Formats: sequence, structure tokens, C-alpha cells
Amino acid sequence: MIPNVAPAPADSPEPAAAATIVSGTPRRTTARRFSAARLFSTPASIAGVIWLAAMVVASLTAKLWLPFKTEDQDFTAVLSGPSAAHWLGTDELGRDLLSRIFSSAAGTLGTSMITVIVAVGLGTLLAMLAAAAGERMEGIISRVTEIMMSLPGTVIILAVIGAVGTNIPMVMAILGVLISAGIYRVMLGQAKSLQSQLYVDAAKVDGVSSAGISLRHILPGLTNTIVVQSALIFAVGMLIQAGLAFIGFGPPLPQPSWGGMIQGASQHVYDTPWLMVPTGAVLALTVLAANAIGNALGKAPNAAASHLPSAAARRQRAKAVAAIAAADPITAADPITAADTVPGDGAPAHSTAANRLSVRNLSVGVDDSVRLVTDVSFDVEPGTVLGLVGESGCGKTMTALSLLGLLPSGVSVTGGQILWNGRNLAAATDKSMESIRGREIALISQEPMRALDPMFTVGYQLTATIRRLRRTGKAETKAEALSLLEKVGIVDAGRILRTYPHQISGGMAQRVAIALALAGRPRLLVADEPTTALDVTVQAEILSLLRSLVKDTGMSVVMVTHDLGVVADLCDQVAVMYAGQVVENGRTDSILDNPHHPYTLALLAADPHVNDAAAMPERLATIEGQVPQPKDWPDTCRFAARCQFAGSACLVPIPLLPSGTGDGVVRCVKADELAVEGLDWIATDIPTSRVLHLAPAGPAGAAPRTTEKDPT
Repeated sequence: MIPNVAPAPADSPEPAAAATIVSGTPRRTTARRFSAARLFSTPASIAGVIWLAAMVVASLTAKLWLPFKTEDQDFTAVLSGPSAAHWLGTDELGRDLLSRIFSSAAGTLGTSMITVIVAVGLGTLLAMLAAAAGERMEGIISRVTEIMMSLPGTVIILAVIGAVGTNIPMVMAILGVLISAGIYRVMLGQAKSLQSQLYVDAAKVDGVSSAGISLRHILPGLTNTIVVQSALIFAVGMLIQAGLAFIGFGPPLPQPSWGGMIQGASQHVYDTPWLMVPTGAVLALTVLAANAIGNALGKAPNAAASHLPSAAARRQRAKAVAAIAAADPITAADPITAADTVPGDGAPAHSTAANRLSVRNLSVGVDDSVRLVTDVSFDVEPGTVLGLVGESGCGKTMTALSLLGLLPSGVSVTGGQILWNGRNLAAATDKSMESIRGREIALISQEPMRALDPMFTVGYQLTATIRRLRRTGKAETKAEALSLLEKVGIVDAGRILRTYPHQISGGMAQRVAIALALAGRPRLLVADEPTTALDVTVQAEILSLLRSLVKDTGMSVVMVTHDLGVVADLCDQVAVMYAGQVVENGRTDSILDNPHHPYTLALLAADPHVNDAAAMPERLATIEGQVPQPKDWPDTCRFAARCQFAGSACLVPIPLLPSGTGDGVVRCVKADELAVEGLDWIATDIPTSRVLHLAPAGPAGAAPRTTEKDPT
């Protein structure tokens, strides 16, 4: 495995400083910062906060600023519209609508919160108790909540009103108890899922009590659901409270309420329709404000960005595609006829060879213009395999995803060409890429479950894909599905078609994912670390399968991997990437046997699998430091800060130059010098004086002696 981050030197103060910052940040402060960021993350949530805050403040201070009392009557302006004296008009008794609406706002919002607190609090508590206490307690609580859900809520509320009168706080609390049964059903499934997580098992091993686990691990996982359900119940509480007041079970007269005002307005809907507008609009806006806040707070702060781009992202991507198409006369729909060359690398820019991938000066960046991939160029001939290698953060996956137009939201191709069968895919629209994905270029992801839906059987997903891509009949589709599973090495194909993804092993799931990728008979397969999540035996089987597919079908493969053993075993060409650039490119045997770039030297020196027993060094080399962030990439050699051979000649932009090994290229001004002198990357992370050497063992049973190497 290629190391990603080398250990920091002992005298380096950065790690300690970082640890101080992390440990010194209170958890509550962090939580508040995330909550505030989400609360004000959208215009709708900002408007919702402002509206609810204004309603509460205005209602609590109504006596200080309202021009009229709620019971004041103006018989000269009965059922009047908005005027200078009455901004929102008056009701059938000449009472000011503005004063009555804002005076009753605090009571309406406050009693609705009673429903939220009781319903969500009780439902969540019961769900956590049932999930933690076992099946017997869960059965008891579930039966009780089922009985509660079967009760007629409206009848119970009316019966309570008949027994104790219109005590709105009590009525809303009872409503919360009835709703808590539904909240319990929503929370229970999520709480049980959280109880099965590995970190909960670890907490049990550490001796944390059931109550501690529920409060520390389960409750935080339910936060997003609690927020969303609270917003929903808050809105439901206001509407039910307004409905009760509408039918005469609201606060006693003359105390105003939104439902009572709507009921009075309904009697004059034909002669004075305006009377319904102010109160109805305020109620509707308050419900919308609560839902907007719930939607904003319900977004998980650590959720992965959706691969489905937003409207803004689609517009940004469309602009980038249009800019590329304008800069390049070869568009996504036009055949390639030119035979120009790209200055600097000597490779043909345009080629009409069938099923040949030619990437030229590809750049990928985010919307704020930070580039993630810079001027990447390589070719993939039909029936060959190209390996993209490098540390994490070097741009391998972004380069691979750009070939299919599957870059994450907010990321797009900002320049260059992706030439495939006479089309420039870098300038292709999302709609035109639909005819390419699956049919001509397919993807195998690192995690097979990303390609398999747990809700459907393997057979359903495979046959649906075949029908969509090939337009075949039912019988032919099923036969092709069986053939694909057999082609990827699955013996009992008929049984696998009837199983669900969770019923098969990881290696079997990866084989099914490969079969899905082959359903459209693609000519290019993009494999993003397809063996990383598998054990060694299954890895060998998958690699053998890919090798057979390339040989039998003649398709080409772009393989993203960290494993140089996979590159040596499978790839014909290899492109070594560092910090968004290709630093060395050429035939696999040439690069592995005679690397010219110091980064390639370092990767080989750090991999124990590329050394035989006789040539195994006493200590594997490491690469100090880590790959810099894209915003910190220099204009000079990007590897110079970590390179053992860097000098003043490296402080200039370095182009790709011929490496002297056939058609290979390398991005290093010292490549020839290193090759001539035969220099190797050496281990420098431990001072020479600290390297210990084993001395010959003494008498039988005695421990071996160690001696320190003299630094002189």
C-alpha cells in the first residue's frame, strides 16, 4: 500500500498545534456553529427565522405598539378594508385585524410548541427505550402505541373539551400524546439501526451503560429526524388549533385566536372577501416558515454531496461545456477530422481511431476556479489497460469520473479534450452523454453496493439494465443476464439472479457489478479501485476476470489504483499522477523497471511487493509530508517540497518531456541525470544513528543482541 502521509518529524510543532486547536474547541460551540450555519444556509430558512422571530417579538410587545386593543370597536368602520387607521381592515364588530392577529400570535405559537414537545419527546423516549431494552420491551411498547394509534383522536379531544372546557394547553398536550405513537414508529427503526452500529458495540465493551449509549450515541443520530418531525408537528398543531377555534372550541370570547378570526371571516366570504386574507395569509406563512426551518436544520452536516447536481450546478456545468465547445471547434456532436498536435507533448490531438480514448490537456475544477486536475494527457488504445496511480488527493478519481461526465456537483471540466469515437466528451452535454454511459463507456466503482440497490433482486436490476441499454425482449434479456453472470465467473447464475445484494458476499457483489457494467457491451471500462475493498484471494480472482474480459472482448480499461502490484499484473500503460498532474507516463514495464521521476522512484521504494527477497532493503522508504491541497499547488514543480533531489532548477514550471524510454514522458528536469547516475529513493525518516542492526544470536535460547550504527 502506498503511504499517504509520512510521520511528522519529532521537532515539528504543527501536529501539537493542531491537536491544541481541536481539543480546545468545546463540542457545544462546534454544535452551535454547525446549527447556525445550517439554519441560515438557504434564503427560505433565513426568511422563516425572520418571520417567526418577528411574530413572537411583535406579539410579546403588542401592548407597547399596537394602535388598538383587541376588544376596541369602531362602528364607523365595520368590515372595512385596509386604511390609514386600520392597516389590515376591521372585522364584523369593527375590531382592528392587525391588533387581533399579532396579539394572539404568541399564544398560538406557544400552545403549538406544547404539542411538539410532548409528541416528539415522548415518541423519541419510547423509541430509544424499546431499541435498547430488547424485544420483550419493544413488543410491549409497540402494542401500546398501536392501541393509541387506533383511538379516534378527534373524539377524544372533543370529549376532553366537554369535560374540562376549552383549556387549550391541556388539549394540545393530549394531542401530543396521541401523535407520539406515530413518532415512535418513525424513530424506532432508526434507533434500532443505530443500536447495531459497530461504535455502539465498542461503547458496550468500554463499559458504557445503556442509558449512556442512548444519550451519547443514539440520540445524536436521531437529531435530524427529530428536527424535521418537530417542524411538521408544529405546523400540524397550529392547523388543528385553528380548526378547533373555527368550530367554536377555541379560547373563550372575546379573546382573539386565528381560527376564530377565520371562522368569523368565513361568514362574510361573499360580501367582504378581504376579511379572510390577513389571518389566512399569516397562518399560511407561519406554517411555511416552520417547514423551511425544519428543512434547513434537517440536513446532516456530514452528509456526502449528492451526485445529482442542483439547478445552479447544472447551469454552471452548462456554461463550462459551452466555453469548452467555443474554444474547440470539435464539439461533442461533430466528427473529428483534424490531425493537429498538442504543443509540448508531441501526441496527436485528434484521432479518428475507433474505440481509442485520447485525453488532451484535461483540467477539472470547482466553481470557485480552484483546479483539481491540471493539463492531464494520455492515450488508451483499444484492447489495452491504462493504470492511474498516485497517492490519495492526486486527482485520479476526478480524472476517471470526467470521462463519463459523472463529476460531483460543483465540479466540472474547465479545459482540454476527451476524445472518444469522433466526439469531444469534455464539450458534451448531459443529455448527449446519456447515449455514451453504459453503452460505450461503463464504470466499476470501488464499492459494489453503490451499483446495487438493496431493494431489488440481482436479476431485476440486471435485466432492467439490459432492456434499457439493448432494447431486447423478455426471454432474450433473461438469457443475456444468465450469460453475463457466467461470463464474470458466477457458477450458480440462476440462484444469484433471485437473491438480493445483501445476501451475497463482497466478491460476488463485485462480480455482479462488473456484469452490470458489461450489460451495454461497452468498449471502455473505467474501474475506480475495484479490488480495494476485497480480500487478497478475491482480488486475484477479479483481476484475472478483468484480464480475461480485455483479452476476449477487446475492450480497453482505465484502472484507478494504489496498488503497484495490480499495475504490474494488469496494465499495459501507466500514468503516475501527483497533485493533479501526470508526472510520468509510459509503458508499464519501462516505468516499473526504469522510473525517471523521483515520485515514481519513491512509490516503488515504499512498496514491499516490488522487491524480491534478495533485494529487500532493511527499511522501506517513505515520502515525508503529504500531497498539498489544490489551493496550495505551486506554479513550479509540485513535488519539489517533498523531493530528495530537488534543487534550484526545479523552481520553474516543468512541462512533460520525453523520458528516453520509447514513447514515455516525464515531468522532471533531472530525469536524465537520475537515470544516468542510477540514484534510488532512500529512507530518511529516521536518523542514521538510530538504525539498529541485529547481531548474531548467542547460545541457544539467548535473545539476539542489537548494536547502533555509527553515524560516522
